[in-house]
Amino acid sequence: MKRIIFLAALCLSTLMLAAQTSTVKFAFIADTHIAEGSSTNDDLVQCINDINNLKKELQFVIFAGDITEFGNDEEIFLAKDIIDKLQIPYYIVAGNHDSKWSESGCNTFAKVFGYENFEFESGGIKFLGSNSGPNMRMAPALLPHESLMWLDSIAKATPREQPVIFVNHYPQDTSMLNYFQVLNTLKQTNIQLVMGGHWHRNTVLDYDGIPGVLGRAPAAGRNGHVGYNIVTISNNRISINERKAADGNGKGGKTGKAWYTREMFPEPQFTPDMASGRNNKYALPANFPWMTFDVNSEYPQVKTIWEIQDESDIGCGAVHSGKYVLYANTQGVVKALDTTTGTLKWSFATGGKVFSTPAISGSRVVIGSTDGYIYCLNLRKGKLLWKYKCNKSVLGSPVIMDKVVYIGASDNIFRALSLRRGKLMWEYKSVKGFVECKPFADKEQIVFGDWGNSLYSLDPATGKEQWIWRNKGSRMFSPAAVWPVKSNGRIFIVTPDRKCHAIDTRTGKGIWTVDGGRESIALSKDGSKIFVKNMFNSIQCWSTLSDDPRLEWSIQSGLGYDIAPTPAATFLLKDGREMLLVPTDKGNLFCFDSKNGNLVWKHKISVALINSIEPVSQDKLLISTMDGVVTMLSVTF
Repeated sequence: MKRIIFLAALCLSTLMLAAQTSTVKFAFIADTHIAEGSSTNDDLVQCINDINNLKKELQFVIFAGDITEFGNDEEIFLAKDIIDKLQIPYYIVAGNHDSKWSESGCNTFAKVFGYENFEFESGGIKFLGSNSGPNMRMAPALLPHESLMWLDSIAKATPREQPVIFVNHYPQDTSMLNYFQVLNTLKQTNIQLVMGGHWHRNTVLDYDGIPGVLGRAPAAGRNGHVGYNIVTISNNRISINERKAADGNGKGGKTGKAWYTREMFPEPQFTPDMASGRNNKYALPANFPWMTFDVNSEYPQVKTIWEIQDESDIGCGAVHSGKYVLYANTQGVVKALDTTTGTLKWSFATGGKVFSTPAISGSRVVIGSTDGYIYCLNLRKGKLLWKYKCNKSVLGSPVIMDKVVYIGASDNIFRALSLRRGKLMWEYKSVKGFVECKPFADKEQIVFGDWGNSLYSLDPATGKEQWIWRNKGSRMFSPAAVWPVKSNGRIFIVTPDRKCHAIDTRTGKGIWTVDGGRESIALSKDGSKIFVKNMFNSIQCWSTLSDDPRLEWSIQSGLGYDIAPTPAATFLLKDGREMLLVPTDKGNLFCFDSKNGNLVWKHKISVALINSIEPVSQDKLLISTMDGVVTMLSVTF
């Protein structure tokens, strides 16, 4: 019996090795950046026509992300129409341009193309591809937690000897926050090559010994001609050649010499570091370039009361009310935890990913979902009380004031709903872009921004437009992610063109604008100061009282390069001192004295963007992070 099993295993191994020697040849395209009226559309069409002319020698096409420019539905539909002209199969993953500015909350890409991760075999080689964030929130790249778990499950199920090629938009280096977890997962396999894009040019890289390549964009640009790459795997050798696409008359097509070539590994070369990976986040690699968990022992006044790791990414803030902590994950599940212990009390599944931070009023919880609904749930049991259907995804976070819910959606409509029954009170239909922020609300006005370069002020009772402030330049400079603050007759915002603005609350006219900021801002408790986090290691404190910009203090913060849009937070101690809590895009939390910017402490929670900071009391802080961590911290001052 043992001899039969041995012979069967030997035959299977022989068949696998034989299959690995068959030729695999495919086209490799990245960074198409499809957009309405863009020349990049024609460049991709030219490449597709050229590929179709080579369909007898090419088996499939791999697209390595940034398929669209802004990730909106129209661009995704247009990209699908163009790519579907291919006469051979294709496999595709999303990049940061497809996910960060997605009005659908990354749902449309998955629905239109049918998946977010792919797995297939050709010539005995297993090809794996995964989407990459940041999903909706501006931050460095991150392989979503659920995608990392998917990759880990596939890696464990793949025969150790089978060659593997992995596709992701980003370079698997410090361009991606959890790069070490991805590489550690791939090291479980016979990984041969990691393919990506993002840099728009052909590049050879090394990921801790794992070979890597980035492919060019189809656009002529610095390449000098419209084109793509052809990958050939034959006789255990990988070669990549750049191909100049033929013109509309079928002329000029030419394949150049190989710019990348190497022998495949005959057997698995890598051993995963079990001390450093997905299951032990505190053991970061020795060459981890950012702040490590060692900092937590330097500031022992910050301690973890409890911490949970969700099975998915978290794209919204965590909030609390009494015994309950509320948050939702990117699988669309709203969860309530016990404030004291962090244990799960109930969960409620929506029909789409959730990036909307919940709002609580009394016994009711309101939250938006990318399935197009606004939900109202019972706080104690999670029972559905009502839901309201919008025409597109609801990425915006609600504000509840005087038993009215104020919330924006991706259908160019901002709504006011009755908290009790979800009845529409009024709707404002002139929103130019989609809404993802939490609006400012008081009895005088509702203020929010969109991804159409606009900031709106509406009457809370009627929804009547009071004014619109517009930012100049690209729509990527829109005041969309910032949560506006108000003080002394002024609305304060920051915009991605690195500006801080003071705007008259009555007229919407600019009072002053200064350099600094991006999307994160906070207001002091007495309303006399705003705190602005800059991208390059500094924080500024500005007076809210002056008609001209007046800088109170500016510090080199120690945050490093940081693009987190998460609002900072302030809270008062018993002795009257005010603390400023500043989140980062790498899971670090800094505490400063708001009077002078002096550092009080710093603490590392995870390796990804901090979504929210909510002071629960003078000695407790509630935090959520994009890689699925929710934690309650105790702080001693």
